[in-house]
Amino acid sequence: MTTRAGFVALIGEPNAGKSTLLNTMVGAKVSIVTHKVQTTRARIRGVAMEGNSQIVFVDTPGLFQPRRRLDRAMVAAAWGGAADADVVVLMVEAHRGVTAGVERILDGMSEIGQGRTVALAINKIDRVEAPVLLGLTKDLNERFDFAETFMISAEKGHGVDALRQWLAGQVPEGPWLYPEDQIADLPMRMIAAEMTREKLTLRLHQELPYQLTVETEAWEERKDGSAKVDQIIYVSRDGHKGIVLGHRGETIKAVSKAAREELAEFLGRKVHLFLQVKVREKWLDEAERYDQMGLDFKDGNA
Repeated sequence: MTTRAGFVALIGEPNAGKSTLLNTMVGAKVSIVTHKVQTTRARIRGVAMEGNSQIVFVDTPGLFQPRRRLDRAMVAAAWGGAADADVVVLMVEAHRGVTAGVERILDGMSEIGQGRTVALAINKIDRVEAPVLLGLTKDLNERFDFAETFMISAEKGHGVDALRQWLAGQVPEGPWLYPEDQIADLPMRMIAAEMTREKLTLRLHQELPYQLTVETEAWEERKDGSAKVDQIIYVSRDGHKGIVLGHRGETIKAVSKAAREELAEFLGRKVHLFLQVKVREKWLDEAERYDQMGLDFKDGNA
């Protein structure tokens, strides 16, 4: 039996639907999905099987104009993921069309696209009429030589099977890179931390979600089959700690309950989750925090 395996990088603007597509392709939640931009920080890999092919997805942070060290590290990770991949899929939102951000990405792709297969996936096609879709497809293909164009709805699953089948034929011949039943190469500690961060992002507003990070400090496997998980939420100011805790601790309790339930469902067993909130004013400038997120601290340099 001839097997295939390779890396596929999903790139695009923040909120283009990359995490949703990854989760749909893999069939499990390995990348956090929220309504807020810039939620994916690390290059999260999800593994999908299609026939004799193993497709390893690299879900990169959204590409945007960076302002802070963390932003710059995220953008560097995104381009790094694309440059290392066998196949690149550019995701564009149908209803937003060719924005200034998409134009910047197309300019950058002229460098990483050399000798690499690049496909276009126009997402959220249910939001526009057919003539708009056709016009956008023509416009984008005139700007870049895409190997193939797919019309998809990552959320509803439309067109996703066709994209996965095509990718299966594009990855190079070779042995599988991961066990057949493995869906992600992230440590469970990081997946658990991402789940908690998602719940915080959904409940909190404005800039605060980008001023905090979550780390899994301890993971204990108990004799009864359950897991005890201790996590720390780092915030950069005292005032932020109060916001995360909420009135009489209501916010942190709700976050803990939602994260615990999702992690238990993901693992298929009982989870005891304990959250602490700590103030670290300079966490955005600490190399160790970036290592925990799978980002390169040096890439954040101006």
